[in-house]
Amino acid sequence: MKRSKVPSIPQFKTIEEFQEFWDSHDLSDYWEKLKEVSFEVDIKSRINLVAVEPHLLAKVRRQAKARGISPQSLVNIWLSEKVLKSARAK
Repeated sequence: MKRSKVPSIPQFKTIEEFQEFWDSHDLSDYWEKLKEVSFEVDIKSRINLVAVEPHLLAKVRRQAKARGISPQSLVNIWLSEKVLKSARAK
């Protein structure tokens, strides 16, 4: 029985071309064309969870939505401002 030829992975000029290609193709069709790679990841950022009262979180969510940002971003902005203001007052 004749084996079907594995298609080539095209060269992409833009990230959009890359995304469009992989949105419409199955990676498993290209296993034979892929190379094994190894790399190290040194993640320095951390996510810290802080409990927030439900009624307060609801208000934060409404204000964040009105500003077009995530509640996490709004809380980080406000905390940064508060910490900076507090440091200046000392």
